[in-house]
Amino acid sequence: MITPNPLLGTGLHAIGGMSASTCYMPFEKVKNWSWGTFWIVQSFFAWIIVPIVIGYLTVPDLFQVLHESPSQVFWAALLLGATYGFGGLSFGYAIRNIGYSLTYTISIGISAVLGTIIPLIIKGQLVSQFAKPGGMVVLAGMIISIVGVGLCGRAGFMKETQIKADSKHFNMKKGIILTLIAGTLSAVWGVSLDVGQPISDIAAQHGAGHFEGNAKLIVSSIGCFLTNIIWFVTATIKDGSIKSLYTIGDGGHKRYWANFSLSALAGSLWYIQFFFYGLGHVRMGKFNFASWVLHMSMLIFFSYIIGVIMKEWKGVNRKTNGLLIVALSVLVISFVVMTYGSYIGELATTH
Repeated sequence: MITPNPLLGTGLHAIGGMSASTCYMPFEKVKNWSWGTFWIVQSFFAWIIVPIVIGYLTVPDLFQVLHESPSQVFWAALLLGATYGFGGLSFGYAIRNIGYSLTYTISIGISAVLGTIIPLIIKGQLVSQFAKPGGMVVLAGMIISIVGVGLCGRAGFMKETQIKADSKHFNMKKGIILTLIAGTLSAVWGVSLDVGQPISDIAAQHGAGHFEGNAKLIVSSIGCFLTNIIWFVTATIKDGSIKSLYTIGDGGHKRYWANFSLSALAGSLWYIQFFFYGLGHVRMGKFNFASWVLHMSMLIFFSYIIGVIMKEWKGVNRKTNGLLIVALSVLVISFVVMTYGSYIGELATTH
């Protein structure tokens, strides 16, 4: 039995958010490879290699757990993961069109709301969860988080009006459409993890403890991988860039393995976010349904910090910088409020 600890859970979600917000940065150092080639390698590590390796190391009798999983749960989680796969590839393309800040704000903001509300509606718990002790505090924290995300989005749009994008890939209209698709389908990933909970429950029975979530992650990840690998193998064959995967090229062996390692790192960082999501989720207690919005808000918060580090905000005026600081401060407040609400709920349970 895992003892709930909302404060520790929030900290673990923060680590996951940091991992997620940096996972696409390695591509900036990849040379002579197309985005599709990079994506193929990162897909293998994000959704096949790392999930299976970590699952095997942390979940006793992993393959027996998967075998015992109810078939309807297994296939539902896998198909939902495959649906999210289109969101993942849309997200990657969106970053290339409108940068980190706006992509993360819009798509993850949509995902934060839908990925939290939809599972509650499916379970018929939309009202009852917030009626518990501390529930209204958690709800207030979620609302504050949404306000913070909105302010981040406003700051991002103000930035784009002040800075002329010099990327040959920059395309605001295309980028916005892609982020809307990515955000909507990203919420499906949250639903996939929720649907796959019985798989985690079986893992817990086999002694997985706080690593129980790694079992259901494998199933959702396989679905996501299938969508992405089919799409990008087809795309790279069509444009000829897949050759860089099996030929050394002009950069020599050193450049090839540097590109491969950076792509593998990107995929590993993507998975690690949900490794820590799982660890944080099981510690949030009665309000673990709020894990999704908390994780997504953390992701947006750190993505803006990354955007500043990468000088995406260089050249903006004082008003825009001020709004960004306010927006990030509001997100921090939301983290505190949601954690406090979860703490109240657990305190009421133990007394």
